[in-house]
Amino acid sequence: MTENLPVHFIVTFFINRLKSSINKSKPWITLHPQPNNLVHDPQSLTLASSDYGNMVKEIPAAVLQPTSINDVVHLINYSYNNPIPFPVAARGQGHSVRGQAMAKNGVVIDMSYLRRNRKTPGITISRLRSTGEIYADVGGEQLWIDVLNAALAYGVTPVSWTDYLYITVGGTLSNGGISGQSFRYGPQVSNVVEMDVVTGKGNMVTCSAKKNYELFHAVLGGLGQFGIIARARIALEPAPNRVKWIRMLYTNFSAFVKDQERLISFNERKQSNALDYLEGLVLLHHGSPDTWRSSFFPPSDHPRIISLANQNSIIYCIEVAKYYDRHTQSTIDKDLEVLFDGLDYESGFKFEKDVTYVKFLNRVRSGELKLQSQGLWNVPHPWLNLFVPKSRILDFDAGVFRDIVLRRNITKGPILIYPMNYSKWDSRNSTVIPDEEVKMKTQRQWIDHFGSKWTNFRDMKMKFDPKYILSPGQRIFNV
Repeated sequence: MTENLPVHFIVTFFINRLKSSINKSKPWITLHPQPNNLVHDPQSLTLASSDYGNMVKEIPAAVLQPTSINDVVHLINYSYNNPIPFPVAARGQGHSVRGQAMAKNGVVIDMSYLRRNRKTPGITISRLRSTGEIYADVGGEQLWIDVLNAALAYGVTPVSWTDYLYITVGGTLSNGGISGQSFRYGPQVSNVVEMDVVTGKGNMVTCSAKKNYELFHAVLGGLGQFGIIARARIALEPAPNRVKWIRMLYTNFSAFVKDQERLISFNERKQSNALDYLEGLVLLHHGSPDTWRSSFFPPSDHPRIISLANQNSIIYCIEVAKYYDRHTQSTIDKDLEVLFDGLDYESGFKFEKDVTYVKFLNRVRSGELKLQSQGLWNVPHPWLNLFVPKSRILDFDAGVFRDIVLRRNITKGPILIYPMNYSKWDSRNSTVIPDEEVKMKTQRQWIDHFGSKWTNFRDMKMKFDPKYILSPGQRIFNV
């Protein structure tokens, strides 16, 4: 296996609804003196007691509504120096699924309030004189959609994204930040140059791969355990104008996987004919060709796509994108022709769109707005992300897609599957990709999840948050 071939595939399930009960324990924390922006009205507490997955309910004692990052520093510093430290968690858009943004009987920091009320710019674009490179300095509370728009005003853009852009920079960097660009550009945590972090001791620390590097790598993918990201410096590159957006349908899973691997093998940044984005979809015979995430297929082709799905019960879709601008407009079609030569998709089932760069990156938003207009968006949205070793991906298709999802008809939400490259991940970061030997089973212990990284993860916790103040909701250390 060469370095450029994927070691793992990402499999994502979106599930419609789960139920959970609310913990009714009473808050106990009292701050003296109590700042004006520390609130504990029922509406604020209710909002801060759940997240996007709605699988966990933890009621905080109060919610901090900061107007500057100094409010965050003071709160954590107060907790750290309190005889009985209280838990603190940062909440951006609440897009986590298992309680990362919750602090039972503690304080949840409403980072969205900081975004709306801060007195200094949350996003600045600058060029370093020493290297000529362009960066975005971004508050951790800022949304990626706003980072995109601010960067495009200067003709530049970040290169690694998540599928959904209305989530915070601090939120994705504390988890990883993956999407169809990750095979080429790496996850979002691999595209950060520098950060300002408020540690669990209440200290503001500037860190990078060369300065305070232990904190830098611990925070990236660290699930909020070591600090709250106050600022992140994001690398930028020249922005394209338009996107060739293409989907191809498969009835054979082996061919689907083989072609995904082949397409991402052209993954070096300097190769002009390499793709910029690749994901995969699983389409079931009882579902629509389109999902709430995007309406892609022409309505006139829906009947024959449904017929293909009915004949095979389950079909697979490779979704790719290649960016271009006025300089590459004349060669884009030829580049794609070379890339697609020899692919084994179903004849006559290749579909193409030509859209703006912004429309492609923000493609999920239209589906969200449609559901909002129908009153269907504000429901639980739990999902499951899995790293599946390449050696077991065919077993996963047989055992999960066909024997569980299809046969038991347990989900109608989108199912995504796409390949990753080890070489694009920084092993020094807290993010974890399991080794090939890890079996496909539920791993309840965080120590098993982090594997060989656990010792360092624990040591960094003791160094930067020794009183276990930050992000208790996932119970990594707060059992």
